[in-house]
Amino acid sequence: MGKIAEGAKAPDFTMESAAGPIRLADFAGKTLVLYFYPKDDTTGCTNEAKDFSALKPAFDKAGVAVVGASKDSLKSHEKFTAKYGLTISLGSDPAGKAIEAFESWVEKKLYGREYMGIDRSTFLIEDGVIRRLWRKVKVAGHAQAVLDAARAL
Repeated sequence: MGKIAEGAKAPDFTMESAAGPIRLADFAGKTLVLYFYPKDDTTGCTNEAKDFSALKPAFDKAGVAVVGASKDSLKSHEKFTAKYGLTISLGSDPAGKAIEAFESWVEKKLYGREYMGIDRSTFLIEDGVIRRLWRKVKVAGHAQAVLDAARAL
């Protein structure tokens, strides 16, 4: 792949969220779980967001922030958050700048058709450095695995 690897510096990013801009610099000296997902209110993405929200108190206790991000608009994120009572921050990256910076904009195949889309991927970032990364994430059990990895830092 490219320059995104465990031990590498995380790319700088800025995304809008309901609470204002989210930047890598906001997490200097802290631990951040940044995960990219394809689309609000689709089965896998909903389950992933619900799993991370359910574990948010444990992430908070471990001193770890959790941010989910997709190309969806803030309005879409607000509806998604309200519909499922999500407690994690959702970043809106409509131009895909952060998604591309983390090499999560990839070629996908569905029913023989090739297209570009978001690789469901998660990055555990400690003080600006990628400590763990997961690609082609399977949702079941993933949030717990990320929490365990964060606690092990």
